[in-house]
Amino acid sequence: MTEELRMGHLRGIVMRAPDMTQTAEFYTDLWGLNIAHEEDGIVYLRGTGPEPFIYGLKDDSTYGIEYIHFGQPDRETIDAFYKQVKERGATVLGAPAPIEGPFGGYGFEILDPDNRRLRVTADLKMREPEDVYSYPRKISHVVLNTVDMEGLQAWYERVLGFRTSDYSADQMVFMRCSTDHHSIALVRNKYPAINHVAFEMPGIDDYMRGIGRMKQKGQVPSWGPGRHGPGNNPFAYFVSPSGYVIEFVAELQQIDEATHEPKVWSRTDPEAMDQWMTAGPPTPAQRAVMAGRPDPGFPVEE
Repeated sequence: MTEELRMGHLRGIVMRAPDMTQTAEFYTDLWGLNIAHEEDGIVYLRGTGPEPFIYGLKDDSTYGIEYIHFGQPDRETIDAFYKQVKERGATVLGAPAPIEGPFGGYGFEILDPDNRRLRVTADLKMREPEDVYSYPRKISHVVLNTVDMEGLQAWYERVLGFRTSDYSADQMVFMRCSTDHHSIALVRNKYPAINHVAFEMPGIDDYMRGIGRMKQKGQVPSWGPGRHGPGNNPFAYFVSPSGYVIEFVAELQQIDEATHEPKVWSRTDPEAMDQWMTAGPPTPAQRAVMAGRPDPGFPVEE
């Protein structure tokens, strides 16, 4: 029997919004990213890890996700994974092929049931990692709002091989494609939208210094610092100039596949939301901004 393939690892995400590229200075001067490549209408930003870019800023008339970027180890795996997801009924946007653009690579794209575009690649031009204090290393996870949480969870498990790590009551599910506790999380919402994107710091001191750097620049957390129950990660949320919620995290729980059992965490126990009890519950304004703007998704037909 052929071994089931799972989605590889989360590489990053490209976001779109009106005048999105004009916010690049916020990410380079405050958030701690560097420009990897820029051209008319789009800016790619890198962290200190090996990925050639982790966050993209694309000018567009709509708000939302341009694509979520995942990786596989090689072309052979890309081809086999493509065959598997197609057999499982995924909407694919073409067969695996060389990727046009500044970073090269080979891969293909899928649409999830909320019409989000997912890009899967191998053979990118990787970077030599840097050891830079208090600067983001990679994208830790992406949290998605959805109308049909159970249906989308089942699709990510059945088609892409994600596994469920934990639940936050019946309102949120945390899903993994690597040893990280979650690379994707789903939140029950009235419409599909981005909830937030989390950037991983190398350690707890880096995380705290990143918060300090933001505060020195006049940017205070909209929620945090605290430490979540699910995932056990410290958190500090901020709101970007385009109105997207972004997060500093560190020390995300690593999953032992042989022993881990999903747990349902309470949403009424304050210590389940914040083990440190420093952040308190999210304010109504924080919940509203995390609900996001309705995302029309990828335009399949022009």
